[in-house]
Amino acid sequence: MPRGTILVTGGAGFIGSHLVDALLARGDRVVVLDNLSTGRIANLDQASTHPDLHFVQGSVLDELVVDELVHRCDTVVHLAAAVGVKLIVEQPLKSLTTNIRGSEIVIEAAHRYRRKILIASTSEVYGKNSRGPLSEDADRILGSPAVVRWAYSTAKAVDEILANAYHRERSLPSMVVRLFNVVGPRQSPAYGMVIPRLVRQAVREQPLTVYGDGSQTRCFAHVTDVVAALIGLLDCEAAIGETVNVGSPAEISILDLAWRIVKATQSTSDVRLVPYETAYGAGFEDMTRRVPDIGKLNRMIGWSPTRTLDDILRETVAEARAEEVARTQMLPA
Repeated sequence: MPRGTILVTGGAGFIGSHLVDALLARGDRVVVLDNLSTGRIANLDQASTHPDLHFVQGSVLDELVVDELVHRCDTVVHLAAAVGVKLIVEQPLKSLTTNIRGSEIVIEAAHRYRRKILIASTSEVYGKNSRGPLSEDADRILGSPAVVRWAYSTAKAVDEILANAYHRERSLPSMVVRLFNVVGPRQSPAYGMVIPRLVRQAVREQPLTVYGDGSQTRCFAHVTDVVAALIGLLDCEAAIGETVNVGSPAEISILDLAWRIVKATQSTSDVRLVPYETAYGAGFEDMTRRVPDIGKLNRMIGWSPTRTLDDILRETVAEARAEEVARTQMLPA
């Protein structure tokens, strides 16, 4: 028997499509709302013939559509957002509108029909805070509002404030999940995501472009692990009203990551350092370190990552090679 009906906004995206697969596999009915601006209908190929999947092409900015779909569902997972540093820098106004107004519309509908809602936030809310493992109550450290880099961070922080305010003042059963660098199959390199971008450069024997001096460190979590955490939190009553980090604590510098990808692909590519201003324009700022403290998540649902960076790279390389074969076959003879 299906457990319930879950609305996944952004369900044709990278994380969303994996979540849809997992929800259907455990017996839920799933409604996907996606405008396909960054998501791809091909991401739902595995789920497309499932009788309990209903796909709606539309925007979270469409209040009537959101109202209708939330009314039909028992639970909402709000993943729809403008994502990726490249997209945020190039289209800050669109990013702000989607990420703030879209979330407001979805949260209001969830409140109207008393639906449990999980809001996907991001480690970007910590801004330039580069201290040791970041707990959920760590300080935000941001640069000037004039620096476009921080538009996404600010928008997602507003989303969190809205969700928390609705919970405290109107008893909305909401929870906030801060995601740290989720990677894996179906992740597009088009929006500046570092692992798919570097892997595809290596597979094509192109120089791997690392921004800055490469000493900045990040942690990468496999999307399958992250989806397991999301589902665990949805089923956890103690998570209501809480903000929870989800990510891997395994840390690596981007320069070391690039050389590891060269080795994993057996590529002859070199690694080139590219100044931030060349990649993103003058005034771009970045953080030197971003590591999650996942103690709260572990205490709540007993979660910890099961897949390593090597697992992630193995799958990403295989996917990139398959794409490259398909691409070369389509080239004119």
